[in-house]
Amino acid sequence: MREFEGPVLATSTTTYQTDARALVVHTVGMPASADRVAIWRSALSTPSGSGVLELAAGYALRPGLIVQAAAAAQASTGPGRPVSVESIHAGVRACLGSRLDGLATRVEWRQTWTDLVLPPDQLDQVVELVARVRRRAQVLDDWGFAAKVGKGHGVAALMSGPPGTGKTMVAGLIANELGLDLYQVDLSRIVSKYIGETEKQLSVLFDAAETGHAVLLFDEADSLFGKRSEVKSSNDRYANLEVNYLLQRMESFTGIALLTTNHETAIDEAFRRRLALHIRFPMPEPEQRAALWRAMLPEKAPVTLDLDPEALGAAFEMSGGYIKNAVLRAAYLVAEEATPIGMSHLRRGARAEYEAMGKVAFHG
Repeated sequence: MREFEGPVLATSTTTYQTDARALVVHTVGMPASADRVAIWRSALSTPSGSGVLELAAGYALRPGLIVQAAAAAQASTGPGRPVSVESIHAGVRACLGSRLDGLATRVEWRQTWTDLVLPPDQLDQVVELVARVRRRAQVLDDWGFAAKVGKGHGVAALMSGPPGTGKTMVAGLIANELGLDLYQVDLSRIVSKYIGETEKQLSVLFDAAETGHAVLLFDEADSLFGKRSEVKSSNDRYANLEVNYLLQRMESFTGIALLTTNHETAIDEAFRRRLALHIRFPMPEPEQRAALWRAMLPEKAPVTLDLDPEALGAAFEMSGGYIKNAVLRAAYLVAEEATPIGMSHLRRGARAEYEAMGKVAFHG
């Protein structure tokens, strides 16, 4: 190379410096939205519906990935048929799913907003969280707030509270409302005993989520976002390095991350300062528990006329997750007995759940 006097072209994901000869670096950035529209249009062999290309351009994909996603979208649509929004989602998912394989699992949510029972204050915060995602381009770009908030235009929120209060359910409902895929992070595959491996896995995870506009769900987030410890050994030092990397990556993250925990005090304070919202899910009050009992009974389920959700809500201090289990216990009982669901069955299911919780259930 020293003897060769002509120009040398090289590609790299990392910038290198050399003293051997002059080096001119040309950085190839992400194509602008209008350019991505043009690439999608060129890559698709059949026309698309109105607004589909603009929606597709919202995915921050580089040209090579756009071509792959377009081919997958075309294949899912079928020959000669216009490309739809659903096929674009499927195409992007086909390209990015492999990057998340082993790190996160896509979760499909069937419940609806009518199944959610929350106090008004918490429900308002959930609505605000959806608005932060849906309206961030308008607020940050069109209104100029991006210049005021600095780096990191993503949305990260913590949902804390006792088990069964609806934290994971809300994450699923938010993803459905926004039309995005929800990926539950497999922390056992992320955290590694090998130095630098955890940071590498996290980098892949966050990059794929940003590119594919996926919602990342970190259940039991305190195991990853926990407080840094006093350095007493090399293990402590490396664990703190992982937390420091997470703090830096969260600052530059432009995607959507939802964290849930039963132990909010275990979350490092530096993470909490970087959160857009912290929604605390309380144990439901008697009237909310009554609403949960009603919401858990499907319209098709055979029930008797003597059901009294208010009495059940007053008698059993349980969160929604345990109430769901109690109703299912009752449903299986009556399915075996070939009778409608009555108060006696619901009480039996509730007492069984109460005892599973380690509480004393009074019979009567």
